[in-house]
Amino acid sequence: MRRSFVRLLRAVLLALLACVVAVPSAAADGDDGFTIKDARITESSGLAASHQHPGIYWTHNDSDDGAYLYAVDSATGETVATLTLTGVGEPRDVEAISIGPDNQIFVGDIGDNLGGTWDHVWIYQLPEPKELKDQTVKATQYVVTYSDGARDAESLVVHPKTGRVYIVDKNTEGGHLYEGPAELSPSGTNVFEPVADLPDLEATDAALSPDGEVLVVRSYFGSVAYDWNGGKPRKTGRVGVPFLGQGESVTFTADGKKLMYGAEGADSRVEPEDAPGGGSSSSGASERGGASTSADEGEGGGERGLKVGAVAVAALLLVWAGLRRATRSRGA
Repeated sequence: MRRSFVRLLRAVLLALLACVVAVPSAAADGDDGFTIKDARITESSGLAASHQHPGIYWTHNDSDDGAYLYAVDSATGETVATLTLTGVGEPRDVEAISIGPDNQIFVGDIGDNLGGTWDHVWIYQLPEPKELKDQTVKATQYVVTYSDGARDAESLVVHPKTGRVYIVDKNTEGGHLYEGPAELSPSGTNVFEPVADLPDLEATDAALSPDGEVLVVRSYFGSVAYDWNGGKPRKTGRVGVPFLGQGESVTFTADGKKLMYGAEGADSRVEPEDAPGGGSSSSGASERGGASTSADEGEGGGERGLKVGAVAVAALLLVWAGLRRATRSRGA
């Protein structure tokens, strides 16, 4: 009987040890950085965290690569879906991507490497697919102009609550935040008006936090955070940027806790940095109806993992003590 008890204790000990080792990591959501492995993606110029598919980031090539979007799995770096857009004509210089309310993807064909020679640019809107697979998606095309004349731009953000679209122009002397109409019209011209100066850097991308309270604008080698302030941004400070070469993109993770920075080039890296102020709350994410509960589950999973680990360690010590007593009793 005593020998059977010892065997039982040993079995429990091994089981508890397996539980401790198997406690999931809170960082297992792919937000620790990844390499874009798709050979077709050589000029990743925009980045947006999926609102429906945990760990998925949407990107696209620069310039006139074609009307394609790629869904990249941050856990592997592999492309898991390619979207071919119809109804948008031939793209000229696609530079930015953002996801707004109701899982709507907005793509900014807003670049103008000739310094503002095009009298209009385009924005494309399409629903984020519920199923990740190669497919053709019909998009809505909007014609965009600026009230103060044509210009180059590489940054587009969509407010997560209002759905209003904003553009930051690219200028070596600092840019401006342009506000679009409350609702974009597919039949007319959408005039964007300057609403704030952003004089701190030459913008290559921008991102709004999931709660719509923090704007981050990046350049090739730097990044600045702003309090959104109702669309009148106030600078709060510089933000760390990993060195990746020609830095082109930035997005908040779905939970708003990190910023993901990307760059152009084959096998380009996407690297994280802590978001200003620790990111948005989980309630903000749920209010926007955007990110799947995966972000909250990931955070909760980490906390649950720590609790399970602590309980398992305590039980492990108790079982070990019992095992030693049983062994000594058998030896006596």
